[in-house]
Amino acid sequence: MVHVAKPPDPNPVAPRLKCPAGAVDAHLHLFGPAERYPFVPETQYLSGDALPESCIAMHDVLGIAHGVIVSGGAYGRDPAHLLDVLARFPGRFRGVCVPADDLGHEQIAHMDALGVRGVRFVSDARGAHLPRILPDLAARVAEHGWHVQFYAQGTDIVDHAERLRRLPNQIVIDHFGSMPAELGVDQPAFRAVLDLLDTGRVWVKLSGPMYCSRQEFPYADIVPFAHALVRHAPERLVWGSDWPHLHMKERSMPNDGHLLDLLLDWVPDAATRDAILAANPARLYGF
Repeated sequence: MVHVAKPPDPNPVAPRLKCPAGAVDAHLHLFGPAERYPFVPETQYLSGDALPESCIAMHDVLGIAHGVIVSGGAYGRDPAHLLDVLARFPGRFRGVCVPADDLGHEQIAHMDALGVRGVRFVSDARGAHLPRILPDLAARVAEHGWHVQFYAQGTDIVDHAERLRRLPNQIVIDHFGSMPAELGVDQPAFRAVLDLLDTGRVWVKLSGPMYCSRQEFPYADIVPFAHALVRHAPERLVWGSDWPHLHMKERSMPNDGHLLDLLLDWVPDAATRDAILAANPARLYGF
């Protein structure tokens, strides 16, 4: 059954957290206008328009200067919408595309010039129309300095960790590793993420806590995961809002200002928090 996404809270509150200059929202999705960019038939969800202007207005309230657009699965493997937004807002955004198998060097160079910095692969358990780990493609984009972003499902980061480790790219793990928070930080899936971090070329996004936790905001069972990641590799963590929060069926929609303020508990040290918001994503995405 296709999930119809709720709209995000249209009134973000000003956060208590004061963002550093150049702060980056390293994970967001944009959609629309629908009449120009329809979703693919295979999409697992439907969303109303989530336009860059609306996202920028939200960012202005939060004190965020830049964003990283992760091309939504609703567009399949067509980068047209992502590239259009990047061309319209030069310097404001970077992009991560959901690539076609045959993405070639000329296309990669064109997309790179517009601000694309990575490709997103997904777990075997996710949508069949989305790309799994493709080593040949990963090698091609690595020649252009692109990273691989990986979206796991449940605990299956364990099953994919070795394949990710063999890729030549920097690797970025979505949403804390997308594992069930109720299994705790000693679960094999989280240990696999920490082992990947030990390679020195793996990053983790502090994003999407509601997709790991079954609890409602403030997703208290995520705090030990954030603290463990900060102890392990604070220099390779980035934060993302995951706006417009597509998969909140039967869940309460969080306010984006409150989501940003979770970093006050996740990362109590101000200097480390500032690095996660600005310096780290500037290195990863080239802002």
